[in-house]
Amino acid sequence: MSPSGNHQIFSKSLVSLLVLAKDSPSADVAEGTIFRHYKTKKDLLLSIIAPTMAKLIAPFVMRDVNKVLNTKHEKYEDFLKAMILNRQAFLRENMSAFRILIQEIPFHPELKEQFKEHIAEKVFHRFQHLVDFYKEKGQIIELPTEAVIRFTASSVFVRHIFLPEAKWDDEKEINMIVHMIME
Repeated sequence: MSPSGNHQIFSKSLVSLLVLAKDSPSADVAEGTIFRHYKTKKDLLLSIIAPTMAKLIAPFVMRDVNKVLNTKHEKYEDFLKAMILNRQAFLRENMSAFRILIQEIPFHPELKEQFKEHIAEKVFHRFQHLVDFYKEKGQIIELPTEAVIRFTASSVFVRHIFLPEAKWDDEKEINMIVHMIME
């Protein structure tokens, strides 16, 4: 099976299991059946996500983002455009699972730690080194590296998480972000 096919099966399974964990009656499963195996819905959620974070989710996310991080770009502008387009495509393909994760992570410190350890810190450190590299080449305005990363991330999240129904001109938005960071 292709990586894309595996991803679709995994994503659908994750969403189904998390919906079951959150609302067993709507999934036509008796709550008692679930609680014979798990004392709480949180236990069920953690039993599903915690092992999957390290073994499936993190490698999948990292493999996708590494497509951009491992490519040499002469200009920061090219890197930034590639990163934003990559993250936008990733979110379009994985929005259901991603929404559930971002809804659950703030309320479950165990999930937050797993996410930080296996995804966030790795991506942040790689991105940080690249931003510093391009700053040394004089391609980015004098801003703290963390601010440059936040601007980039927020542009993707606002577009796909908070205002997906808005009419966006993605190319124009990306160019404005690049312009803001570089000049």
